[in-house]
Amino acid sequence: MRSQFDQQLAQLHRELIEMGALCEEVIALSSQALTEGDASLARRVAPLDRDIDRKERDIENLCLRLLLHQQPVAGDLRRISAALKMITDMERIGDQADDIAEIILSRGDRLLTADGTLRAMARAAIRMVSESVDAYVRQDVALAERVIASDDEVDEDFDRIKRRLIDGISSGTEDGESVLDLVMIAKYYERIADHATNIAEWVEFSVTGVHKTEIT
Repeated sequence: MRSQFDQQLAQLHRELIEMGALCEEVIALSSQALTEGDASLARRVAPLDRDIDRKERDIENLCLRLLLHQQPVAGDLRRISAALKMITDMERIGDQADDIAEIILSRGDRLLTADGTLRAMARAAIRMVSESVDAYVRQDVALAERVIASDDEVDEDFDRIKRRLIDGISSGTEDGESVLDLVMIAKYYERIADHATNIAEWVEFSVTGVHKTEIT
């Protein structure tokens, strides 16, 4: 019985890795579409977001089977419970990457310019998502803590971008509509980082049984 449980738990880890990889891909695609002003890249995001939605349902069903048909011990129960929480955050990450792509597509031929700070936010968000899932699979609390610490840097980047854009409007050097779109995109990256932080905090819970206050 335990052998079957371990096989299903290994499958859960593989499915989570695949879902995390999809999340990384949609963030990378939307970011590249923004940087290059490429609508064809932005259009590839929505189908991948639907794949993430399907993956969430598949993992949820697997977790429920593990809980209902097996007899997990306390540590395994925490890992399964954490996985159920994590996939909700990953699904939202996919939604927010899709929101970025929709902003790009809504502008038609009017391109947005992503400065170095915004591109750095995108890279940090991708890294945080990847490392948070990796921390779960490896049950690595130290890596999870590094992800959590990285969130402050992303928040600081968001504040810098917001101040710069507001100053641009005040001085007349920035177009109001473009500023609004860029602030929204930066906010989506900031929220993606928040969800990666949530995932990392659930990793800590799965290992230690202690969970910090979840970001909502």
